[in-house]
Amino acid sequence: MTDQDRPDASDPSEPPEPAEPSESAGRGEPGEPDAFEEIVAAEAGRDPDLATIEAGSRTLRARAGSPSATEVPARPADPATDRALAEVEAELATRWGETKLEPSVVRIRALMEVLGEPQHAFPSLHVTGTNGKTSTARMIEALLTSLELRTGRYGSPHLQSITERISLDGAPVPAERFVELYQEVRPYLQLVDDRERHRLSFFEVLTGMAYAAFADAPVDAAVVEVGMGGTWDATNVIDARVAVITPIDLDHTDRLGTTPEQIATEKSGIVKPGATVVLAQQPVEAAAVVLRRAAEVGAEVVREGLEFGVLAREVAVGGQLLTLRGLGGEYEDVFLPLHGAHMAHNAAVALAAVEAFLGIGATGPEGRGEAPARRALDADVVREAFASVTSPGRLEVVRSSPTVILDAAHNPAGARATAAAVSEAFGFSRLVGVVGTSADKDVAGLLAAFEPLFSEVVVTRNATHRAMDVDRLAALAVEVFGEDRVRVEPRLDDALDAAITLAEEEHEYAGAGVLVTGSVFTAGEARLLLGGSR
Repeated sequence: MTDQDRPDASDPSEPPEPAEPSESAGRGEPGEPDAFEEIVAAEAGRDPDLATIEAGSRTLRARAGSPSATEVPARPADPATDRALAEVEAELATRWGETKLEPSVVRIRALMEVLGEPQHAFPSLHVTGTNGKTSTARMIEALLTSLELRTGRYGSPHLQSITERISLDGAPVPAERFVELYQEVRPYLQLVDDRERHRLSFFEVLTGMAYAAFADAPVDAAVVEVGMGGTWDATNVIDARVAVITPIDLDHTDRLGTTPEQIATEKSGIVKPGATVVLAQQPVEAAAVVLRRAAEVGAEVVREGLEFGVLAREVAVGGQLLTLRGLGGEYEDVFLPLHGAHMAHNAAVALAAVEAFLGIGATGPEGRGEAPARRALDADVVREAFASVTSPGRLEVVRSSPTVILDAAHNPAGARATAAAVSEAFGFSRLVGVVGTSADKDVAGLLAAFEPLFSEVVVTRNATHRAMDVDRLAALAVEVFGEDRVRVEPRLDDALDAAITLAEEEHEYAGAGVLVTGSVFTAGEARLLLGGSR
């Protein structure tokens, strides 16, 4: 599980309680069935969260038309494949979900053993941290792909489809292949389930599927994002030659610890003997923990701000222009089509990670003894790679007139980075927030980070059972914003309508915008509703 919030797949979520009838355009007359509820009912045989999301998408687009030329990603077009994928999802949903954890790698090691140790069939880069893991992993993947290496990437949670979690050559595996992977490992799952005290969890099964897929491809490099922490995370059965640690902050404090030192202790568990640690800028106390771990296991450490970093950045149309210092030299005129200083720092970390993986900057003339160390990457290849990077749901613009931005910020540190990036990159005269959070987050801190940015905030909930009750969220929002700036819309489609209407008031099309945030699930559901391309 990532350090971002995600659903508990062991208990399939119930759809939100039906909202009170509203006066939104396109609703039926009093006494007539609500089209949204009709579609949810028709989809009841499928995943309830997905049915609710897709119903909202269809009704919202029926009212206003899709703002994007790209259709909303849907289930597989082939009915047989769709049924097969749904069956896999249903079976996975019977297992422990990602929020129910046991701090152990016993079961995943047992699964690797019966699968023939696929995790040792490919070299890997392991990514942990509190914020920035997914974007950094995608940048690493883009760089490796541009260098003509075959890549695999394992990440979580997904925005719209479970198949996104396992990527080959920069793209999610097709639904057909995802089903095949599950069928291939399924007999071995039962072997482990029968032997262990607890059955394999949802995340452990997906991790096994990913490692089997990478070994079968085979890939030249796997970029693996931890679920949570590091030491006992299910992904931590690989011997990654590069351990990437993005900025550490407070999140999942009930499981990882309540101080940066405690959280860093868990996350530094991915550092293996002889590896290179690529360390993003950290709180001093967190950095000290990682450095101590590296010394204990004989790992080399390269640090942002010392061995590598961002030398210059300037806002550009559609992103930013960077000068990066890598382990092998400087790379100028690097265009990154993502917004915010935090994304620039993620780029520097990704660059150093790839250089370290290839032996650039390693001590000794022969690098790690595997091949002569390279001096630097080809600057044009680096530019091409970063220019191709996408990070869906991370300051992603999915609509214009008014501009609607999606961002998966779900903790105070992430919210502060998002708020700074929006202020820098967009000249909004008025910004309306749509916020739906998980109940187990520091929601008051997240709202406080956005308070200077939002003119008004529409509080809502996503379709997962982990979502914070909308009335409780509203009460917190009133404490931060004041009653006059808070509006409550229990359904996300209504919340988007309300926010867009507020942004359009006083004919502020050119200067007003909407930011949808608070959870990766809220961003993902809004992406479906608004027709964001994949």
